[in-house]
Amino acid sequence: MTELPEHEDAECVKNRRLLSAQFETLRPIFVAMGDETRQQIFTALLENETWGMRVPQITECTHLSRPAVSHHLQILLRAGLVRVRKQGTMNWYSVTADMEIWTAFKNLADNIHAVVTKANNEQEHCR
Repeated sequence: MTELPEHEDAECVKNRRLLSAQFETLRPIFVAMGDETRQQIFTALLENETWGMRVPQITECTHLSRPAVSHHLQILLRAGLVRVRKQGTMNWYSVTADMEIWTAFKNLADNIHAVVTKANNEQEHCR
């Protein structure tokens, strides 16, 4: 097994630490979005983003019970992926526009892409 030059080894460690920190920061989002039911709710909210949706509408779209929808919405709310707007006694749910979350998610994806691209290029040179 060949050893990496010291500067490449340091770069690998730096990249690994960066990815680890980014995953740690975004863990609540991965947990929240790791469930197929929450993915369905999130998708329904994205498709109806103009005004948001109420629990009965989400129930109709997803064919879930009202208690199940409410439970999953609470998880999405805690993760910062969904917001709620109260209008009288009605709650309207929509996808959050918190760009900090989405920028962090994009940065993680970009960093993973860069690491994978570099690894792929190095494999190509070894053939």
